[in-house]
Amino acid sequence: MNQNFPAAFRQQARASQRQNAELLLLDAALLLLDAAAFAVCWFAYYEKHLYLSFEGYGDYMVIGLFFGLNAAFSQLYGGFDLLTSRIAELVYSHIIALVMTHFFMYMVAWMLVRNSVPTPVPLVLCFAACCALSAAWAYLAVRLTGRIVPPQRTLLIYDNPEAYKNGVKIAQKYTGRFALAGEAIATRPLPDILAEIEDTAAEAVLLCGLRSSLRNDILKYCVEHDIAAYVRPNIGDLLISNAETFQMNNLPVFLCRRAAPSLFYLFAKRAVDLVLSGAALVLTSPFMLATAIAIKAYDGGPVLFTQKRMTLDRKVFLIHKFRSMKVDADKGGHGIVTLQNDDRITPVGRFIRACRLDELPQLYDIFVGNMTLVGPRPERLETIELYEQEMPEFGLRLQVKAGLTGYAQVYGKANTSPYDKLQMDLMYIAQQGVVTDLKIIFATIKILFMPESTEGFAEEKDALAGAPGQEEQKVGPAS
Repeated sequence: MNQNFPAAFRQQARASQRQNAELLLLDAALLLLDAAAFAVCWFAYYEKHLYLSFEGYGDYMVIGLFFGLNAAFSQLYGGFDLLTSRIAELVYSHIIALVMTHFFMYMVAWMLVRNSVPTPVPLVLCFAACCALSAAWAYLAVRLTGRIVPPQRTLLIYDNPEAYKNGVKIAQKYTGRFALAGEAIATRPLPDILAEIEDTAAEAVLLCGLRSSLRNDILKYCVEHDIAAYVRPNIGDLLISNAETFQMNNLPVFLCRRAAPSLFYLFAKRAVDLVLSGAALVLTSPFMLATAIAIKAYDGGPVLFTQKRMTLDRKVFLIHKFRSMKVDADKGGHGIVTLQNDDRITPVGRFIRACRLDELPQLYDIFVGNMTLVGPRPERLETIELYEQEMPEFGLRLQVKAGLTGYAQVYGKANTSPYDKLQMDLMYIAQQGVVTDLKIIFATIKILFMPESTEGFAEEKDALAGAPGQEEQKVGPAS
């Protein structure tokens, strides 16, 4: 290694630490401004109506709670992803975070204000002020971030045309992070690829579709030379990501096995399913009644759509949805997924899909134990058979019970490829736990109001089309 490398590494490390500190200050500035707006709201109204005196310290604890909740929800919803989000995305993320934060703070005020239900008007005004602050902050922060952290000179290394397309798509979408400096196909000899990294003065590499041995050689080079490596994982990487580590005969050993969640987690998960699905069934019953009436009034057909789906250990169950397609939607050999502008969807169906009302009957499936709130989406039997012909590993997602929402629904789209959805499902299986489930439940709230999360496949891109048609296959909080 060149003797100048250690000094260069230290200089890069200091620069990175400075950039992180400046980005942290940007985030803290917004949180402090929001907390200041809430403090004005609290002291101007709610503090005067408390049934007990906090004598100062308690008031600041409440303001600190607002700060903490706002920070947590903003982080969860991607409100601080300055390198990867557009201004509108940041504003939307912060608005959802503020809705959640102000809701919880109103519950706090309700418990502390004496003799009456507190008026929400001061908090509504505070919310409006915080939204305005978020919009101004997002506009300024995105521009400042481009100066604080310039895009990294990036070399795309790929193995096939599909991997190349995915890599270019990533680089073009996240221009705040990547500045594509060149491309190298993985069929070239390793020394030529490493020379290309050096010749382009790459600060980062994007590795897409590489075989494991070549990828590992490039990774070792990048770590040695302090070059950031962004890797598109394969199925094996995800299976090993949550392996248990042992020392056997003085040697490190990874233990990989089928998902085996603890009894505590299974008990907690079932308890959460029962409480939340039961409460949701009661609270949404007026909307379900109105939806049923609208479907019946439109064409006189059945209100509910039922279909066999597969869940944990290949158990088959009947899923329930509100019918959003024509009664004869399965005729004509349609593909297994919903296409964009699909003419099988009725006007009522298009509305209830946009509002996610078609998924509400699945709360019953969760309540009776056929599904869970968080888990891979249940697929129809024909779909699984077809996908397993293309991807034998597709059945690995059946290690856990099927759910209403999951990683693929929160971080993907309806038209995300089956392979990519499988990867996200395996990420969830590797990381499943109470905290992970709660994060996904809260994150699902964000996508409920994002129309792109229900986009269908473009017909020309439906690579697996050709199987008998199905009524539903879109993602709301569900697919």
